[in-house]
Amino acid sequence: MNGSELDHMIEFAIGELAAGDPERIRGVVRHISQRWPEQKALMICFALTSAAAQIEDVFKDGRAARGPQIAYKMAALVAGDVLAAEAMGISPVKGRDLMHYWRRADPYFLS
Repeated sequence: MNGSELDHMIEFAIGELAAGDPERIRGVVRHISQRWPEQKALMICFALTSAAAQIEDVFKDGRAARGPQIAYKMAALVAGDVLAAEAMGISPVKGRDLMHYWRRADPYFLS
């Protein structure tokens, strides 16, 4: 796993989630997949989970509750998509593979 790339993914996710803009939050998974197409897709799950946890640590009073809650849900959905892509014979699943999978089977993250 490329640590510096993962750090960049986490930083990007924090910025998108903490912005509070529903459009940016909704598109964070797609944008990470597009920006880092050669990275393992499970890094997206880890980046989202790490970003959500860091935001929760900063905003302990609950002001940023929506972003982290959505990030945890998206991480779980991405993990499910990774499992589905692996069942189709793709291993390791990368960001570009998720984009292809979403175009063919599940467009949830594309809109």
